[in-house]
Amino acid sequence: MSLNLNQVSLLQNVTRYWNNRAEGYSRHNQQELQSIKRLKWQQLLLAHAPKKQNLKVLDIGTGPGFFAIIMAQAGAQVTAIDATSNMLEQAKYNAAQAMVDIRFVRGDVHHLPFADERFDLIISRNVTWNLSEPEQAYKEWHRVLKCGGNLLNFDANWYLFLYDEQRRRAFEQDRATTIRLNIPDHYADTDTSAMEAIARKLPLSRQLRPHWDMNALLNIGFSQLMADTRIGEFLWDDEEKVNYRSTPMFMIVAQK
Repeated sequence: MSLNLNQVSLLQNVTRYWNNRAEGYSRHNQQELQSIKRLKWQQLLLAHAPKKQNLKVLDIGTGPGFFAIIMAQAGAQVTAIDATSNMLEQAKYNAAQAMVDIRFVRGDVHHLPFADERFDLIISRNVTWNLSEPEQAYKEWHRVLKCGGNLLNFDANWYLFLYDEQRRRAFEQDRATTIRLNIPDHYADTDTSAMEAIARKLPLSRQLRPHWDMNALLNIGFSQLMADTRIGEFLWDDEEKVNYRSTPMFMIVAQK
């Protein structure tokens, strides 16, 4: 399956947006690598990884490389893919600083340039909501995952508030709470109008998740699915919990 012209244009808009945000997003990842979050995330990913030597990991939508780096530090053989050239440059720099060896690939996560059943573990954070064809992407991820391998996907209903007035009010309350508590608003340095314009064209912005994902993954052929809608309580710090109270992070674990 190939993307139509509208989907290609949407992918280009998403890529352009994240290219522009690469440097700031990388600074955030660098802070995570220097905090307790590095160990928390690493322990969680390893807990859901197949127990084997020479673990082959694919980090989808690696951004500045946080997941790729912490898994390489754990001894895994890591491949990381992203459509965004600026993000990959930041990821390569961060990997060099961490002194880890990672194979970085620029490519479209809807159409992966890898052989069938190549990886033991696929990991992704805050990527699927950006996709123009999320079901097609999930099919590709299933294709390159080994039998018995796991997919770990972390995401949230980031822009469902565009279609739900109650969620819109909750989102605005989060912004007001950051002011009241004198906490940095994580949306303050983003072009929210540009991102909302893109999000309105993305199919998952209007879907209730992870319910949509679980159904899609089952239809594709994944088994032993599990979703944790409170994983942010373990992974997020107090500042993040205030900023994203209305958009809690979820974790999906799906085995092939």
